[in-house]
Amino acid sequence: MKGIFISMEGPDGSGKTTQIKKLEEYLTNKGYDVLITREPGGTRISEAIREVILNKDFTEMDPVTEMLLYASARAQLVAEVIGPAIEAGKAVISDRFVDSSVVYQGIARGLGVETVYELNAHAIREYMPNVTFMLDLPAEEGIRRKKDQKELDRMEQESLDFHKKVAEGYRQLAALAPERIKVIDATLPIDEIYGMIKSDVKRLLID
Repeated sequence: MKGIFISMEGPDGSGKTTQIKKLEEYLTNKGYDVLITREPGGTRISEAIREVILNKDFTEMDPVTEMLLYASARAQLVAEVIGPAIEAGKAVISDRFVDSSVVYQGIARGLGVETVYELNAHAIREYMPNVTFMLDLPAEEGIRRKKDQKELDRMEQESLDFHKKVAEGYRQLAALAPERIKVIDATLPIDEIYGMIKSDVKRLLID
């Protein structure tokens, strides 16, 4: 089997985890060895970097530092996990990938889309998702869902204005790459969202 790479994107609280679990079951039933990973994280080094990035005490973190830390965690994840898995013919599903950096640091932090993509070219090498599902959710709803779930980390504690920029940033990015990024209304019922995802993945497997 040819390896495939799928990323799940969207604002905090958009339901990525739920859809990833459903997609994992679908691809397993199709005969794939499925690997689930997350960003930042997924390796010993990347998880250590995650602890720094999301530490709610580090409120003074500069946006450039943040961008570089995310790219560093991603570089290790691609080298150690994602790249080898794809080459081995596995199906990789990542909870966030480079698009998150483009939205959070490039758009919401104002560092620029091209700046973030150029920096991350070294981290991701030749590995870009075959398809990216962007779960579109209003910022207010995402924050409400997260507050109901657990204590918020440094990124989740950002202002409502920041989270609105993130939600709008995802829509802007999707418009730049409509052939790869599939936008889905995250306020729809879970099974309806999954049906849309499964339909697109089915086409990907045929291709």
